[in-house]
Amino acid sequence: MGENGLKTKVALEFMTHREKRGATAQDGRKHGLEACEAEVTSAVQDGEGEGGTDSNGTGRIAALLWFQGEADAMRREDAVAYAGRMEAFVRDVRRDLAMPNLLVIQVGIATAQNQGKWLDLVRKQQRAVRMPNLKYVDAMGLPLANDITHLTTQAQVRLGKMLADAYIATL
Repeated sequence: MGENGLKTKVALEFMTHREKRGATAQDGRKHGLEACEAEVTSAVQDGEGEGGTDSNGTGRIAALLWFQGEADAMRREDAVAYAGRMEAFVRDVRRDLAMPNLLVIQVGIATAQNQGKWLDLVRKQQRAVRMPNLKYVDAMGLPLANDITHLTTQAQVRLGKMLADAYIATL
């Protein structure tokens, strides 16, 4: 519950590379919405989202949280194209959901797959994306698990709090 007493329920969908390792931002544009469509539809029908339900008794999507980019750091051409692809992805999501002002909170990656040498360039591209209602939260410096790729459980909790703070700051 926030300081203003507003009780907010936020549904989080983290797209991981467990099912599709090596997904790039371009893959997210092509397949990201299809992969989440059933989850989003189910959450909205169940009344999840900011403020519970709308006048139709269905849920409302409050924000999209996006944590992706590790595979884009493996090839220079993907790293260079990241900002443009991210902007196109956000436009596509907003159009497809008919939510032109949907809040998107992007997580700045902290690691890259296979020792991706273009990590810094992807991070620079992530920070360069300038769109209305797009926020940036940085995962750099959060503790990594033994695989040196994924965040530890404690780091995931910390990141969740950072994302929640970024969301609450927009209310």
